[in-house]
Amino acid sequence: MEERLSFQSDGLKLSAVLHVPEGRKPGQKLPAFIVLHGFVGSKDESHAEIQARMLEEMGYVALRFDFRCCGESEGERAQVRCFDQVADAKNALTFLQAREEVDPDRIGVLGHSFGAAVAVYAAGIDSRFACVISSCGWGDGERKFRGQHPTPEAWAKFTGLLEKGRRHKQETGESMWISRFDAVPIPEHLRKNLSPKAIMEIPVETAWSMYNFRADDVVGDISPRPILFFHTANDTITPTEQSLRMYEKAGQPAELLIVTGTSHFPLSPQDAPRTKTILKGWLDKFIPSPLGV
Repeated sequence: MEERLSFQSDGLKLSAVLHVPEGRKPGQKLPAFIVLHGFVGSKDESHAEIQARMLEEMGYVALRFDFRCCGESEGERAQVRCFDQVADAKNALTFLQAREEVDPDRIGVLGHSFGAAVAVYAAGIDSRFACVISSCGWGDGERKFRGQHPTPEAWAKFTGLLEKGRRHKQETGESMWISRFDAVPIPEHLRKNLSPKAIMEIPVETAWSMYNFRADDVVGDISPRPILFFHTANDTITPTEQSLRMYEKAGQPAELLIVTGTSHFPLSPQDAPRTKTILKGWLDKFIPSPLGV
């Protein structure tokens, strides 16, 4: 069952979809997940939607939503700030805890890419999250960007854009806009995995927000709650080393799974049969659903 709804976050109405497994009995409270989409993406027609449907099939309630300034949610379009998204994740948790379908003490958070960084940070500062799945995420914005712009020439071009945008804002009071791919390069053949509702231009302030965001600083505070770092090998979008470093900083129980043969979108159709099985094994161990097959 899918229900389109909305909830409030800092006075803004956020658009969401709630997934409830068909096998749920009346009055039954199920474990649940909040599903966070990627960089200026969308809850719809995206990896977040694939993840939410997967969780529903495995017996979990799942809430996917558009962060403020993205998709169908309120807020000035594309004016994304990492700590605003952390607040959105926490407010989504408050909303989901009140749903009669949900066990309020067994709500995890699953994020992909940018959403994974937000998921780790949110769980690091809010002990209400029961567990975390970080899918192709990152923990240090500056180091992530260095991996995404690896040559001296590429790094100089990127940091030059950041400084130009900073000066433009100081001098005019307005944002300078750049292509999303100037901030986060994505090979042409992988762009088909982006939601058609994803934003294609961002203000430079969004890139600065990411540059200064460090989930690394709080990942150790998630323990003793379980966390899974799930990443593709040789990820050509978010460097794989980001999950390796977060795993090193995390307390137990933490697990690191690196899958080969795919890049950054591990639930894309050709890889989903294998990667779903891997994820289900972790879920069955750490937050099992009574409806799990």
